[in-house]
Amino acid sequence: MRIVIAAVGRLKQGPERDLAERYRKRAADAGRSVGLPTIEVLEIRESRAERAERRMLEESIAIANVVPDRAVTAILDERGESLTSAAFASRLQGWRAQERPAAVFIIGGADGLAPTLRGKANLAVAFGAATWPHQLLRVMLLEQIYRAVTILSGHPYHRA
Repeated sequence: MRIVIAAVGRLKQGPERDLAERYRKRAADAGRSVGLPTIEVLEIRESRAERAERRMLEESIAIANVVPDRAVTAILDERGESLTSAAFASRLQGWRAQERPAAVFIIGGADGLAPTLRGKANLAVAFGAATWPHQLLRVMLLEQIYRAVTILSGHPYHRA
């Protein structure tokens, strides 16, 4: 199963991009042993529309266009479910066992996601009640994916 992060906006060169790439590579390397060998990050262009509703709609359409058929989708949302790292790993394992082609984690733009895209999501995940900058959220998500893969493979990175 592929893991895809579809994120609105680009990470500019700098420490956030470097750290995100480090966790992406670690997760992909460790994921081979547990059937999660591919971790992709797809950067979706930010809409330049004047109105927030239009920006949200355009960005959500662009995201929907990159989601493979039969993929499970998880949106990152401060109102979503707070999962422990072990529960996050368990979700990945369950989706892989369902023989889903991909798990797509969606990070919306500054205006959020269109209600239609939100409504189709299989899961809404929160990294706490705080609002996080998109750059940090992407790093945190990649770290949690790496942590989940190490939990599934029995690697000692995660110590609970």
